[in-house]
Order: sequence, then structure tokens, then C-alpha cells
Amino acid sequence: ISNLSGRIGLKNNLFQKISERSLNSKSDDGIKEIAEEYNMGVSTIHGAESFYEFLRPSHREKKAFVCNGSACMCAGTQESLKKKLKEKLGDDKVGEMFCLGHCYENHAFHYNGENYAGNDINKIDQIIKGENIKQEKFFSKSFASTSFLMDDKLLNLDQFKSLLKKFINLDKKEIIKSLLDSNLSGRGGAGFPTGLKWDFCSKEKSKKKYVICNADEGDSGAFSDRYLLEDQPLKVLFGMIICGYVIGGNEGVLYIRGEYPKSIEAINGSINALKSSKLLGENILGTDFSFDLNICIGQGAYICGEETALLESLEGNKGQPRLKPPFPALVGLYGCPTMVNNVETIAVVPTILRKGGKWFASIGRPKNTGTKIFCISGNVNNPCNVEEEMGIPLKELIEKHAGGVIGGWKNLQAVIPGGSSMPLIPKDVCETIKMDFDSLVAAKSGLGTAGVVVINKDQDIVKCMARIAKFYKHESCGQCTPCREGSGWMWRILERAA
Repeated sequence: ISNLSGRIGLKNNLFQKISERSLNSKSDDGIKEIAEEYNMGVSTIHGAESFYEFLRPSHREKKAFVCNGSACMCAGTQESLKKKLKEKLGDDKVGEMFCLGHCYENHAFHYNGENYAGNDINKIDQIIKGENIKQEKFFSKSFASTSFLMDDKLLNLDQFKSLLKKFINLDKKEIIKSLLDSNLSGRGGAGFPTGLKWDFCSKEKSKKKYVICNADEGDSGAFSDRYLLEDQPLKVLFGMIICGYVIGGNEGVLYIRGEYPKSIEAINGSINALKSSKLLGENILGTDFSFDLNICIGQGAYICGEETALLESLEGNKGQPRLKPPFPALVGLYGCPTMVNNVETIAVVPTILRKGGKWFASIGRPKNTGTKIFCISGNVNNPCNVEEEMGIPLKELIEKHAGGVIGGWKNLQAVIPGGSSMPLIPKDVCETIKMDFDSLVAAKSGLGTAGVVVINKDQDIVKCMARIAKFYKHESCGQCTPCREGSGWMWRILERAA
């Protein structure tokens, strides 16, 4: 049935067709034509379309959206921001979005396809007129003994070409061995060994395989993927091409959240530059290896950060997770073996290959090797994005790199260590906890995306939890009863308690 439906293939993609129709039309015009083209029912197309926040008519009627992420909530800036936007645009023209990736600045809002934060609201008249304004960049620096992400950059196409020529002529087993030697764990939250994942997929027999970069970074407090996509796009794309070479895939796609317009622009520009230089496409650098890359823009569904929900979305369905097994490495996009990796996981591969897997493994702690980008926001004096070794003490991360807790360490109440989906850890645990997978699991939390949100005693912790519960109530895909019903009950209970 899937073959007959005509939905297979990233070219002329169904999800893209649905998105374009919805964003460019205020009526139901075009739905019937899409249904006929793809041999599907109109109700199926409409069901998929209505699942995504950005494609709903109620969303498209708004002009601006205020960020309601946990970091902005801690800063207490959003109510005054919302009031100012409503004065300029009208009460019914201002909506809400959850986390625009500007956790380090607060005052974050989205207007006319662009994100703004910090002092940008003071230039709202210029923004409304369509004038370009200068925006501040967040502080990013590597403090690791050896940088595998921030300092080790792919700066230009010549450097890219030289490295690519070396590695696409290397034995694929050597590349997998380097990744296995590195003990690199997936940086998207699950922490599955990357080398093992690539090895599984490379051994699977199939006429078609796909490489997918999961850039749907939706956890409040996380903005490491955004940094890599905008500041080091060539590194991300290099990792995807090498992955395609190793597993035997010839097509890849970056699923980038629609809330990151500058990331989309940076990646799109880099893809076009690589295609112009013939570093993407047929028979790359005179070899028999061909690989193509495209972008798919997410339309406001947090659940699509889960790898199988992402696959469903790419296929033009509601973004609802699949049952596992089978796992995507064996049965993924359109039923083909598919390698789904997070942005940071993909981006660190080039440096591991250059410097050696054993070097990477020598940093950090056993089973928690290498370096990691930590995003620190909330009630700290200097919110920042830093690269540090896995296993760094949380207290050192906050005190040394983020300028300490506002009001001093004694004013700390709790910390969300890995994005809003991870359980909070109280102050007494924060004193000694190390930032790696195993230590945080032992403390009944998790590293997740390493989006560290600091909450001091000036915050009402119940209100903080109510806001996060509201986010998960809003973002529930509705497939499973405990989440669909339970998240709503949790929010209502916490609201009453607050």
C-alpha cells in the first residue's frame, strides 16, 4: 500500500507539499489535488496537516509569538514583552511558542519569520517596518583540554574537499572502528553508542538507505544544535556525507525545526555551496560514491524530536512515534534502513576521524567519553554555551563558566540538568553531581540535551513545574492515554497548587 500511494521519496515530498499548501492558502484549496496525486483520502491529508501547530489556521492568524520556555519564564520577562507586542500589533495578533533557542537572552519573540531577543524589543518599530537590526550573539567558548566541537572548525570548502577526499577513499570498516574506539554516545539524549549504530546499519542489505540529521531541538533550555547549525554548518554536513558513505546511503535530509530560521538559512547556503563545488551529487570527487542532501522544515511539533515520530512526519503523516523494534537502523524511512543522528553527534565525527577515536575516549570518564556542549541559562549571571569534558562537576560548570547563581550559590533552589524533559535535581545533589549520562541517571535524572536551566529561590518552583507541565500537555501527540490524559491532569493539579 505504501508503494502504491506514491509517497516514497524525499523529492516531491508529501510533508513539504502539505506544508506549502497550508502556509500559502487560507482555505481548503489544494487539499483534494494533493490527495488525488498521492492516492490518499482528503481526511488523511487534513488530519496530518491539523496535527502541526504552524499549519493550523489559528496559528497563521497571529503576527508575533512570545517564547514561553523555562529560561524565559525564570527571567520573568515575558509578560511585559507580550504586553508591548499587543500594544503594537493588537491583542488577537500575539500568540505563544515554546522555546526559540534564545535562552541566554530572554525577552525572546518570533515575528514575521525571524527570531528576536534581548534588547531587540526596543527596536520593535524598526522590526515592524522590515528594517534589519543588529542582533547580539551568545557567548560560546571551549574550555575542554582538547576541543572536538567549537575550536576545531571546517572553515572553507578547500579544507572540506581535502578531508572528504581522504575519508571517502578510506575503508569503511576503519571509520566504524574509529567510532567504536571513541565510545561516542549519541548526544541527543538516549546515549546509544554511535559506532554500534552505524555498524548495524552498514551491514543491513537494502537497495536504498537514508541518513537523517535530527535538528528538531525543542527542549526548553537547549540551544547547542542551533550554535552548530549556524556557526559550523560545514561540519554537520561533512558528518552526514561520511555517514552516507559508511552505511551505503546516497540520500540525506536535515529535519530542522521551523523556529530556527537562521539555522535553515545557514544550512541551505552551505548545501548550495557544496553542490556548486560538486562536493554533493553524483560521483563525488571522481569516486563511485554519490550523495545528495536536502532540508525538511518542521512545523511546530515537539514530538518530532523523537526519531520515529520524525520519520512519520517526513512521510507526510502525523508525527506520532512508532513501536520499536524494529529500530530505524534496520527499518526506517519508507521501510528502508535509516541512520538518525542528533546534530552534535554528527558534528563531532569529523574531528574524531582526524584526531583518532582513542584520543576522544581518553577524555571524560569510562562510558561517558569526549566533550559535550553545555547550554547554561536561567538564574545565572552569565548565560552561555560552553564545550567541556564529560563528567565536569555541575557546580564548576555554573560557578566557573556561567558567573554563578544570581544571589549566590546559597540562593540556588534546583537545576534542570538536561532540558525540560529531565527531572529537577535539588541543591544538595547539585553540590557534587557530575555532568555525564551515568552520574545523572544514578541521581534519578538525566543528561538529555545538556540544556542546564538554573532555578534560584526567587522562583516559585510549583509555578515552574506548572509551566513545564503545560508545555507537555500542549505538545502531547495524543497517541497514548497516559500522556494524552495524564499531562493535562498534571498541569491542572499544579496550577491549583500554584
